[in-house]
Amino acid sequence: MGNHTRTAAAVAIVCAAALVGCSNSGGGSSPSPSATPPQSLSPAPSVSSSAVGKALITIKDFTFEPAHPTVAPGTLITVVNKDAETHTLTATGAKAFDTGKVAPGRTVTFTAPDKAGSYPFICTIHPYMKGSLTVR
Repeated sequence: MGNHTRTAAAVAIVCAAALVGCSNSGGGSSPSPSATPPQSLSPAPSVSSSAVGKALITIKDFTFEPAHPTVAPGTLITVVNKDAETHTLTATGAKAFDTGKVAPGRTVTFTAPDKAGSYPFICTIHPYMKGSLTVR
């Protein structure tokens, strides 16, 4: 095998290894039927709403970060559990959204309500964990 062939083979192996290392098995818990599969995340522990309608809420140290996000109607909201305990993010009242149980290290995504308003939420496992989603 010539140098060019060995170099090409080495590059192909490195690329294949990179692709395998970057694959994602999904990993979300079973969210409610209206939830969508997990989306890719930005590393920031706050809501980062953009023109494409995505937001991020991180659960860490038994708190929601941010605890009072504001999003547009129909925004896809990704919830990441960075705690060592299982949590939920569940709307109180009319139950406009519910992530179901989100195990440590797992991610789920749900769609914000289409109707503008304020939607208080809690962790049903740890009800002292509270927040409120504003849709406008």
